[in-house]
Amino acid sequence: MTPAQHAFERLQAWPDLTASPASCGTGRALRSVRDEIVHFHSDRDVDLHLTHRAIQRFQYDLSGSSAIRLVAGSRWVTVHLDCDADADLLLSLVSIALKAHQSRPAADPPSGCNFHRVTVLPRTLAGEA
Repeated sequence: MTPAQHAFERLQAWPDLTASPASCGTGRALRSVRDEIVHFHSDRDVDLHLTHRAIQRFQYDLSGSSAIRLVAGSRWVTVHLDCDADADLLLSLVSIALKAHQSRPAADPPSGCNFHRVTVLPRTLAGEA
């Protein structure tokens, strides 16, 4: 079982999340009553809807992680899952995302995920360039 499959199964058991097709058309999503929270695009790549405010609040920590990719202006972060620790990080971030969406203004328009806007290189190759 890949880290993404394991994370999906764990998150699907959370009472605040429901599985659905991803609105971007690729992969599976988990959503709250209000918003899509996470898109599982592949066995390794996941987009998480953190909100602009949450990304600003945790930007230093997010940018320091080799598993996280940020896209300027996006309310989503891409998480590359290589190991169980990355999946644990994702679960922690989903908890933050759920809290962020509870306090997000209703007038805040939805935004598209980062699929096709970010390229994630394997960690072994990323350090060789």
